[in-house]
Amino acid sequence: MSPRAVPDGGAVVTGVREQLEAALLRARGRSNSLIECVDDADLVAQHSPLMSPLVWDLAHIGNQEELWLVRDVGGREPVRRDIDELYDAFKHARSARPTLPLLGPAEARHYVGQVRRKVWDVLDASSFRGRRLEQDGFAFAMIAQHEQQHDETMLATHQLRKGPAVLTAPPVRAARRPVTEREAVIPAGEFTMGTSDDPWALDNERPAHRVHVEEFAIDTVPVTNADYAHFIEDGGYRRRELWSERGWRHRRESGLEAPMFWTGDGGGNWWRHRFGILEPVPPDEPVVHVCWFEAQAYARWAGKRLPTEAEWEKAARWHPVSGRSRRFPWGDDEPDRTRANLGQRHLGPAPIGSYPAGASALGVQQLMGDVWEWTSSSFTGYPGFAAFPYREYSEVFLDGDYRVLRGGSFGTDPIACRGTFRNWDHPIRRQIFAGFRCARDV
Repeated sequence: MSPRAVPDGGAVVTGVREQLEAALLRARGRSNSLIECVDDADLVAQHSPLMSPLVWDLAHIGNQEELWLVRDVGGREPVRRDIDELYDAFKHARSARPTLPLLGPAEARHYVGQVRRKVWDVLDASSFRGRRLEQDGFAFAMIAQHEQQHDETMLATHQLRKGPAVLTAPPVRAARRPVTEREAVIPAGEFTMGTSDDPWALDNERPAHRVHVEEFAIDTVPVTNADYAHFIEDGGYRRRELWSERGWRHRRESGLEAPMFWTGDGGGNWWRHRFGILEPVPPDEPVVHVCWFEAQAYARWAGKRLPTEAEWEKAARWHPVSGRSRRFPWGDDEPDRTRANLGQRHLGPAPIGSYPAGASALGVQQLMGDVWEWTSSSFTGYPGFAAFPYREYSEVFLDGDYRVLRGGSFGTDPIACRGTFRNWDHPIRRQIFAGFRCARDV
């Protein structure tokens, strides 16, 4: 969801304001659903050292909203200046946050409510002009994206949480078609990567620039659970030659034998824990909860490799007739229920072939939603990158030990998912909703 721009005219400004209001309401409704389904003891508990207590995420969401929308854009008096350091994500590691004097559940709920009431006043008064931060409603869209990103993080915390199921969602019932072509060939040539004109795109997506990509083939669908089970059965976790030196060391030190949350019965049958439920592993869903090293080893086993970030984006956005890079694989229209599994409408990936209407111009399917897809690329800035509006969103992570993921997952909201959107994480991470697809040279 994004305006193309905000030209003169009250009706257009009103339309953008309504878009932003809907985005903020949707994010807050999701945040509430993720905290109201558990008791206060669950909210303050740390369910994994990799994750913050849920109550920290909630108050952090409110604090960022206060900093950027109430104080900066709105110029209003602070609501709680005394908690800024507590909820600065760079001041305290996740593992240490339970030891901090955090706001309790009731106080955190009250705080985010106070902040949001002030934000509505700021939104009503905004003309979406002036400073770059305010142009086209960027600051409001940034905060809506930030909240949805934390909602996805809180969803991952729920997956790590022990105990009975508390989340519910309908099963996927998208229109499925058999996947007859398992590879698409992407011709060599330049395409436009990134964006300079999407007003709500974040700094690491900018600027648009031309990139030459050699001809390559890419899988039309992500690697499935059944595909991955074959890798395991063929000794994939025991065959040193499939792993990089660092990947093999991590596999041995961490005892990796299967995707996170999988349990085998010794007879070739696999089960998984999913949000408090133990169930058979569905063979035709994309594999999820694998780290970059596992994805790399599988690709080698299959005689392929992971796509580069540029290859992934060209397969997703490039239109061979017009030569234009589109906003989404299917075109420029916003995602809907026929095109992608996004927004936590379901609690898992959809089987392959579920979204034929979401295919790219060259027939690559399910590039948006379902699972974040590991690429082979390290997270770096594009030529001409400039941090905006703060270094800690992207710049401090550039050129570190991070690999790029693309495409979003079933837990990603549409406002934080587009063909240019870039995610990144350490290559050992498995608690995120990450899978992959393979590519090869042609």
